[in-house]
Amino acid sequence: MSYNYLPLDKNHTDFQQVKNLLLHDQLLSITFDAHHRISQCRNYLDEKMKNSEALFYGINTGFGFLQNVQIDKAQLTALQSNLIKSHACGMGEEVPLDIVKLMIALKIKSLSYGHSGVHTDTVERLMDMYNNDVLPVIYTQGSLGASGDLAPLSHLSLPLLGLGEVYHDGKKIPAAEALKKFDWKPIELKSKEGLALINGTQFMTAYGMHNLIQCERLITWANIISAISYDAFDCSVEPLHESIHAIRAHSGQVSTAATLRRLLAGSEIAAKKKDQVQDPYSFRCIPQVHGATSDSFNYICSVFIKEINSVTDNPNIFPDEDLIVSGGNFHGQPLAITLDFLSIAMSELASISERRTYQLIGGQRGLPTFLVSDPGLNSGLMIPQYTAAGIVSENKQLCTPASVDSVPSSNNQEDHVSMGANAATKCKRVIDNVEKVLAIELLTAVQALEFRRPLKTSPELEEIVAAFRAVVSFNEADRILHDDMLKAVAFIKKSYVTQK
Repeated sequence: MSYNYLPLDKNHTDFQQVKNLLLHDQLLSITFDAHHRISQCRNYLDEKMKNSEALFYGINTGFGFLQNVQIDKAQLTALQSNLIKSHACGMGEEVPLDIVKLMIALKIKSLSYGHSGVHTDTVERLMDMYNNDVLPVIYTQGSLGASGDLAPLSHLSLPLLGLGEVYHDGKKIPAAEALKKFDWKPIELKSKEGLALINGTQFMTAYGMHNLIQCERLITWANIISAISYDAFDCSVEPLHESIHAIRAHSGQVSTAATLRRLLAGSEIAAKKKDQVQDPYSFRCIPQVHGATSDSFNYICSVFIKEINSVTDNPNIFPDEDLIVSGGNFHGQPLAITLDFLSIAMSELASISERRTYQLIGGQRGLPTFLVSDPGLNSGLMIPQYTAAGIVSENKQLCTPASVDSVPSSNNQEDHVSMGANAATKCKRVIDNVEKVLAIELLTAVQALEFRRPLKTSPELEEIVAAFRAVVSFNEADRILHDDMLKAVAFIKKSYVTQK
């Protein structure tokens, strides 16, 4: 198997493969088995439509409340293209291109099982778009996360018809212009194809997978940054003792404590005798809080991996059983709930991080107030904590669950919806916020650590501190901290921790 492309078919796709797809800018290809399954399903559907007068939802009927309106065989192609055009009703901000790429990849994956009734030409055009970096302009608002991500997936599908806009070579252009450049003819959708394209959970799952990739990185950074803060605040390592965690053996708690012990191994600061009996919860309970987030991450990731290895359009076609069955696999409830869960779990990393930042600037344990010489003349690191507090408060508002809401649509035919798309987009906002709060803690902790000199923290942490100091210098006197904060965010965005 080439390292430069990801094969898609009914075989399991795992988290690492999705990460590699983006990290290594891989190409996509369906396998011969997937090609056969897609063709077999399409041939079965064509024969079924030729020889049966039965009504099949969305294949020879209208959609949603219009399910009982029979469509003439001569109009089935128009029905599918009309569906794409009429449902392209997105609003709001544009979806980031990395997430657009995941949407395309995950749509191809779902279609590759051969239960959706599409032509191989349609799937191959989606692959061509992905592999040639022709990425549809998609909007964040418009999906209720129930009948599939209808509006976002319609915008994804418009370029197949030569409609809508795409990004290519860093520019936004009409899709028709991109088709002309590659000598691609617009796809003429056959029965069921439009519905197969826009029914599905690929907006929610793409956001979810992108969020999870960012979360994995930030959980790693949260442990590293908190370890720097641990020594900067001159904390006791006693709460990290293996015996404590063995008797409350949540796996995330146990592994987080072990990570902190490893990160602090060899620290001169950690080894010296402490004056205090106990440390504040934001330090003492890092294994319990970070560990709970880690355990939540693992569960949520398992739900999303199951989802990306599923067929989520409707109706589903089973050629071997001579079945066309209408159901509700497009309903996003499993994703909506877990996206809300992910928002809550990740927001706690920011919440406890801000508390550590607050403790570090409070003039305790031999540290100067606001971590600057001549406080009063200088405000030092007073205000980054304000920023962190404001962001943490915003996250609390964003963590109000989307999944408990439902607004009926389509004349009450679609009377319970998941709101998973809203859960997905606000979850990304939460995670972006967590990154900022952790960056502020890093800026603060490294500043505080300088006041422990000549004592050193562990060799591993000193290496990270030195790398950070190459980007952000010690704060001798007041300066524009916005610039330092942005540099700190950029520092934890890069792949340093993934290389360790």
